[in-house]
Amino acid sequence: MKQHRSDPVPADVLARAADYARAYRGGRRPISPTASAAELRGGFCLPLTEDGVAGPRVIDELIAAAEPGLVGNTDPNFYAWVMGGSNLVGVAADWLTATWGQNAAIYQSSPAAAIAEEAVEAWLLDLLDLPRDSSVGFVSDATMAAFVGLAAARGEVLRRAGYDVEVAGLQGAPKVHIFLSDDAHVTNYAALRQLGFGEANFHKLPSDGAGLMRPDDLARAMARVQGPKIVLAQAGHINSSGFEPLGEIAALARFHNAWMHVDGAFGLWARASADRKALTAGSELADSWSVDGHKWLQVPYDSGFAIVRHRDAHRRAMQKSAGYLNVAEEDGRNPSAFTPGLSRRAQAFAAWAVLRSHGRKGIAALVDRHCEAATELAARICRINGLSILNRVALNQIVIGCRDQKNEHQKMTALANRLNAGNRVFVRTAQWKERTVLRLSVISENTDFRHVETLAAMIGEIWPAIDTPCQTKPVLEHDLVQTAAGVVRS
Repeated sequence: MKQHRSDPVPADVLARAADYARAYRGGRRPISPTASAAELRGGFCLPLTEDGVAGPRVIDELIAAAEPGLVGNTDPNFYAWVMGGSNLVGVAADWLTATWGQNAAIYQSSPAAAIAEEAVEAWLLDLLDLPRDSSVGFVSDATMAAFVGLAAARGEVLRRAGYDVEVAGLQGAPKVHIFLSDDAHVTNYAALRQLGFGEANFHKLPSDGAGLMRPDDLARAMARVQGPKIVLAQAGHINSSGFEPLGEIAALARFHNAWMHVDGAFGLWARASADRKALTAGSELADSWSVDGHKWLQVPYDSGFAIVRHRDAHRRAMQKSAGYLNVAEEDGRNPSAFTPGLSRRAQAFAAWAVLRSHGRKGIAALVDRHCEAATELAARICRINGLSILNRVALNQIVIGCRDQKNEHQKMTALANRLNAGNRVFVRTAQWKERTVLRLSVISENTDFRHVETLAAMIGEIWPAIDTPCQTKPVLEHDLVQTAAGVVRS
């Protein structure tokens, strides 16, 4: 009989990974991928072996295959998207999560994971100053958080209309009207479609220059139709980082007996800052909120929180039962009662560790530092002749365009390419409001004033060679907080 290949001593494999992690996070690495797709396939897309490969060699091969294709979003000079930098305490807790191998399905499958969720739920509601009796589902990201919140919304607004969707299904249900900005984040539309809604349900309200809906438009649209209603509001637009007038929207939602969901993937963390909480005024009046943990909180990927004011509606939307899902009276919470999945990673361990490590003041300081650094970066870019800041920089997002929009696409693309060519920073352009813009996100954990000063200096050095000989007048600093034609407002 053929002998099984003996496994390596586990410590050998773990030590190799730990040694590499220390070197990777402690040293300088290319911030942009250095290999093509074909080259990466050469390292990964190998024939599956018959007898397997020894563990230490597998780890070495994985490092060699992956490293040329890694993007440096843990680097403080990463500005391309709204991505956190994976806090190292969270990384260590994430290792332990994998080491323990827990299935956070029900309390009895992992009491530790269930109670960790109870703790993090209470901390989050306190930190974000949301209704303390709300429930929190631990999901992969804000997309799934929106799915959960909107699933609860769907069931509840139909229940108020006398229809039980959990019993009767969607076929034959009253039409649900959904009101949101035409520039709401794409993941909200994705979640709504996954819940069985389509274009016929959507009332896409024209957005202002910051991508936000106007309460007057919402009031008129809601008054025109009868039946169950859901309003989806934004707390931190993905480009402008603008906030819709959440208090006014909440008042309209309540007048129409509608459910209000807030997309607060990163912007809701402003509630942790005493200096910026006012931006979110009215968000606490919503019925549900979607929030990312792997953005501003810096929990390792993937981490999201579905927060629902109405615990019963949350449970109904996610309900699942079977004879083998054991429940005892003395049990703590069943994690899967608040999420779509059953078998699931114990996500609360890493979130618990990051929150415990930072504390209330640490999280507020992180948000404030990034926002202040973004303001400084925008002010320095304003002084560069020919460039314009297209949003009010009240949070961490900066949108840059050309003062003279002629050939803007080519100029912004050239600027991004030249910035990336030095492999010192990582940026990307975006298409927004029919313009090609350079969108900068100041959110990687260790980004501070030194880094944004360096980026501003690089832009100032590169831009004159890209801009046309006919220079336009410089952007004035006060333009940051003023509204002009083509300049967004929040």
